[in-house]
Amino acid sequence: MLYPPSLARLIEALRCLPGVGPKTAQRMAFHLLERDTDGGRELAASVTGAIECLGHCRRCRMFAEGDLCPTCTSTQRDRSLLCVVESPADVVAIEQSASYRGCYFVLMGHLSPLDGIGPNEIGIDAFEALLREGEVREVILATNPTVEGEATAHFLSNVVSQCGLGASRIAHGVPVGGELEYVDGGTLARALTGRQRIG
Repeated sequence: MLYPPSLARLIEALRCLPGVGPKTAQRMAFHLLERDTDGGRELAASVTGAIECLGHCRRCRMFAEGDLCPTCTSTQRDRSLLCVVESPADVVAIEQSASYRGCYFVLMGHLSPLDGIGPNEIGIDAFEALLREGEVREVILATNPTVEGEATAHFLSNVVSQCGLGASRIAHGVPVGGELEYVDGGTLARALTGRQRIG
C-alpha cells in the first residue's frame, strides 16, 4: 500500500515502540488521524517535551528533570537502604507496592557479555562511588530472576562486599494467589530453598 510520505513516517515511527508491529502501528496512526487529532498533538508535544527535559539523576540514574530525581531529594527516604534494579520500570513497580522507603540505583540493564554489556555499561563506577559516600548500610539486589539478572546480582554482591557492606537478594518464589500446579520448576525450587519457619 502506498501511503503519503508523512503517514508512512508516522507509521514507521510508531513501530519503535515495544510490541508494535506494522499492523498495530497502522491502526494507531489511523486512530490518531481520524478520531483523536488533539490527542495526537498532545502525544507529540509530550514525547518531545520528555525527550528534551528528562535526563538521569546523578545519584541513582533514574529519570529526572534536574540534577537529582524526587526520590533522591526527598527527606522522607531512608538513605541507609539502597535497592538496585535493572530499569526505571522496576522502581515504579516497587514504589507501587508501598513497602519500601529507601533509595534506588538503576542499572539501566544487566550484564550480558554476548550483547556487549559489561560493568561500564551498567554504571558500576557510579555505584561504587555511591557506596563509598558512607550513607548506605544495606544493599538490596532486586535484579530480575533471569540468568543475566542472577549473574548481575552475583557481580554486584562482590562489589558491595569489597566496599565492606552487606547485600541481600529479594526473595523469589510462588506468587501470592498462584497455584502450585501452574508454577514452573525453577520457581518452585527457589521457593523451597528460600522457605521460612512459621512455627
